[in-house]
Amino acid sequence: MKIRRSAGLLATITAGALLLAACSSGGSSSSSSTTAASGGTSTGIVTAWGSEPENPLIPTNTNETGGGTILTQIFAGLVYYDAKGKTHNEVADSITSSDNTNWTIKLKSGWKFTNGEPVTAKSFVDAWNYGAVSTNAQLNSGWFQDPSYGIPIVGYDDTQAADASSQPKATTMSGLKVVDDTTFTVQLTTPLSDFPVRIGYSAFFPLPSVAFKDMKAFGENPIGNGPYKVADNGWTHNVDIKLVPNTDFTGDRKARNGGLDIKFYTSQDTAYNDLLAGQLDVLQTVPSSALGTFQNDLGSNAVNIPGAVWQGFTIPQNLAHFTGAEGQLRRAALSHAIDRDTITKTIFHGTRTPATDFTSPVIPGWSDKIDGSDVLKYDPAAAKKLWAQADAMSPWSGSFTIAYNADGGHQAWVDAVTNSIKNALGIDAAGQPYPVFKDLRTDINANKKGKKTGLTGAFRSGWQGDYPGALDFLGAMWATGAGSNDGSYSNPQFDALLSKGAQEKSLDDANKDFAQAQTILFKDLPSIPLWYSNSTGGFAKTVKNVEFGWDGVPLYYAVTKS
Repeated sequence: MKIRRSAGLLATITAGALLLAACSSGGSSSSSSTTAASGGTSTGIVTAWGSEPENPLIPTNTNETGGGTILTQIFAGLVYYDAKGKTHNEVADSITSSDNTNWTIKLKSGWKFTNGEPVTAKSFVDAWNYGAVSTNAQLNSGWFQDPSYGIPIVGYDDTQAADASSQPKATTMSGLKVVDDTTFTVQLTTPLSDFPVRIGYSAFFPLPSVAFKDMKAFGENPIGNGPYKVADNGWTHNVDIKLVPNTDFTGDRKARNGGLDIKFYTSQDTAYNDLLAGQLDVLQTVPSSALGTFQNDLGSNAVNIPGAVWQGFTIPQNLAHFTGAEGQLRRAALSHAIDRDTITKTIFHGTRTPATDFTSPVIPGWSDKIDGSDVLKYDPAAAKKLWAQADAMSPWSGSFTIAYNADGGHQAWVDAVTNSIKNALGIDAAGQPYPVFKDLRTDINANKKGKKTGLTGAFRSGWQGDYPGALDFLGAMWATGAGSNDGSYSNPQFDALLSKGAQEKSLDDANKDFAQAQTILFKDLPSIPLWYSNSTGGFAKTVKNVEFGWDGVPLYYAVTKS
């Protein structure tokens, strides 16, 4: 997940085809009322909830929420996105193409990194090439190759080594060309009408030349070009990261406060209590323990608005009893065994909606009538029958587990889901807690590489939209080889439909392809959809002008604090 990245983080087609509806600012119990600052600045340092990044802060190697939130504060990309998901040029002056395959990008002049180095076309091209080369082992490498969700650049294949003992043919993609300091061109392997949207993701941020001298060291003390910069010795691991305004920032997202202190919490309950006590200014996610009370607790400072977040759990493709025909039966049985309606009402107090597809209701193309989606209906009898059919192939033994990070407020729903499975199927089922998110992600990524880990079964998964399009969800999580395809799912028919949709000239035609692709997911169930998450959060009386974006991430630069 970009759970973000994910992520980095939002968008729409410039022409408006992907404009997100009904996602304005945060505030009030059920709709938004607080608007972004229309002007003015303040000197107070805003404190905000966060989580320790999984890796050093390198744009092409960050695909989770903790790191992604920080990257969007300290870097500026070619485009940025407002609260409603609309695309605006940031470093880019223009992004044009006559055939949707060959793109010319012109940059605005005057942009600088915080070390004084100019932001040039080479800053983008070098960063993208570094991200693509397989020997650099970047988690977001697929964003430069896969048309399902990224931008497939000509020459990417030459940057991939044949195996671990060999070197790639090239360290640059032939489809990237620097024309001059403010112009570069991008040649794609396939047309993409939404190219200007996709390049808003954090993997496409620029890097200064100093980064390539020691990328790991750079990631510990990154130098960006965004509205904030990391303070001297500002990152204290597992504690916080302190950001100060970048006074040379020339874009629209100029910081209107005196700085940002993102605190890394291992307990959302602790963060919520700090918010109530006035020791935390902005909380991005309300803990499950407070979902029934936070709107009364916070009043007009509570946030509960539609968000582009899908949640479920993933069953690895190599897990015993979950492959082939037996696996399809067991996956469908588990899905039918989950009482989503009751869980969302009792555990989440109306801040979740039972899933009917693999995307989100705020995404164009969403539907609750996709063929095969009836597998999401709670039906204990059908679940038991399917499980018995699977047992006839190979008897089940042991416990079905769902791994989760205990620092993210997931225990209540995992317990509810496993209890529902236990009651419907008559098997043992339980959660498998990891202390912190980073530890869970480490095992998930190791499991993808075939290494032995502490994972015993399934694991929680989800996606926070990078841009408002179905392809962002479907491609990033389930396309063959995708960076966030944590269960290692692969289906050529599914991949082909994603590629077809990515090349369609109209959004309506594309969404028809994506809906057809989802019928395959409903049959294979590489992940079990559970529900969509609202953006729930809040802010203290100490701050004003708080606005949550369509992806659920607050627009921190707009927050003021006296």
